[in-house]
Amino acid sequence: MKQNWKPGTLIYPVPAVLVSCGATPKEYNILTVAWVGTICSNPAMCYISVQKIRHSYDIIKRNGEFVINLTSEDLARATDWCGVKSGKDVDKFKEMHLTPLPAEMVKAPIIAESPLSIECRIKEIVPLGSHDMMIAEVLNIQADEKYIDQKTGEFKMQEAKLIAYSHGHYYKLGEEIGKFGWSVQKKQKI
Repeated sequence: MKQNWKPGTLIYPVPAVLVSCGATPKEYNILTVAWVGTICSNPAMCYISVQKIRHSYDIIKRNGEFVINLTSEDLARATDWCGVKSGKDVDKFKEMHLTPLPAEMVKAPIIAESPLSIECRIKEIVPLGSHDMMIAEVLNIQADEKYIDQKTGEFKMQEAKLIAYSHGHYYKLGEEIGKFGWSVQKKQKI
């Protein structure tokens, strides 16, 4: 039997990403975001949802650009720390020993330690209540070469040891149980 609960945000797990922003090294900042996702494949588009009270909100809105940096087990502490500390008080890159590198298509930096950095330009900001959804076009992706399969050119997600966030907790991703379309594939005869 199920219980009825009041409306809430219980669609989990979700990615926990580090969003880097700022047009100059002086204003570079990092914001941890769990409300992030893909919204279109052609053109490639995604979103982040950010509270207006966050220090990064004005930086992102003013510059109209940001970078979504996927996080790994190695970045778990920095991911949490950057979500509870404010960039108005500390230099998050310096404190977490992260390296800002130039992006190819936006002024915001990528995080060198991230396995995958997604460069984004805002197309629309949708006010929703506690958060504004920043809908963005993906302009470029920088992938760490150590996770690229040299034969297929595919990004090896499992080897990157990405993490997820679920209702206040961070988790390692589990083992693969199938791939897209596996449920309808014909069985191979041996």
